[in-house]
Amino acid sequence: MKKIENVLIVGATGHLGQKVATEAIRAGYKVRVLIRPGSDGGKLVKLGAKVVMGNLLDCESLESAVAGCDAVITTAIGYSNRKKGDFRSAADRIGNRNLIDSASKTNIQRFVFCSVLTCDQAPLVPHFWDKKLVEDYLEEKAMPFISLRPGAFLDQGTGDFWAGGLKKGVLRFAANPAVPLTFLHTSDLAIYFVKSLGIKPESAAEKIDIGCDRAVSIKELAEIMARFLERPIRVQVPPWSLVRLILGVGSLFNPWLCDLLSMMAYIQKGGYVADTKKQKKYFGEPPSIEASIQHYLSDIKLLGGSND
Repeated sequence: MKKIENVLIVGATGHLGQKVATEAIRAGYKVRVLIRPGSDGGKLVKLGAKVVMGNLLDCESLESAVAGCDAVITTAIGYSNRKKGDFRSAADRIGNRNLIDSASKTNIQRFVFCSVLTCDQAPLVPHFWDKKLVEDYLEEKAMPFISLRPGAFLDQGTGDFWAGGLKKGVLRFAANPAVPLTFLHTSDLAIYFVKSLGIKPESAAEKIDIGCDRAVSIKELAEIMARFLERPIRVQVPPWSLVRLILGVGSLFNPWLCDLLSMMAYIQKGGYVADTKKQKKYFGEPPSIEASIQHYLSDIKLLGGSND
């Protein structure tokens, strides 16, 4: 395989995608970013990225975008509802397949895909299963790919679910707070995406769980946060029956809430835990959960300093 130099990044205006693009530019790659009309790519242009206008649902724009690239990274998601008209399957069941089709017509040497931890074990969680189906499609197309399967993000961008409560000493969650889960910070994940361009995978279809050094429960998460903040953090969890009722009724008007309910029911069974053996092999020791929490608390200005 020749050296990868030119990289197309899809989803680069999102919370994770911006970090991936920034890391790729810092690493010396020639970065091209696919931007939807109406999105702001100005920050990325200032960093040195080349912007191409297009859309995952516009195959002609995708073929133009991938032309001349050595690799593709996609962090695009359809369930964030960032723009009017977005819908869950737009990015994965339709958009990323279109992207794979376009890449398969060129000399793309590596396709790096943002999947979800244990997506292949969660057929009842629609946005998890969509990721598994994209992985299947990559294999069907014989596209050399690396699928990173991250756990839950500690930092969640502008829609951060925890920040407001933590400032009042409360950590809110909607499922069993004693069940261990894998967490990570997106800044670490962004580095792994860029490193994926240079590793030598064992197979042409490599799937890698990504997380911190160990899984923790929400109760443990609150305890670690409390130690850093030197004040109590109270875990607030509504009764599961109430969560099911509220999300069930809400899903009649917003299909994403049905997906959210399915996800919460799945993760509280205890299977949302990363096997980090491959992560260690390709990227080194995973970051500690303590360091990742400290980074997050700095992000939301509850601790001084920042790791970015």
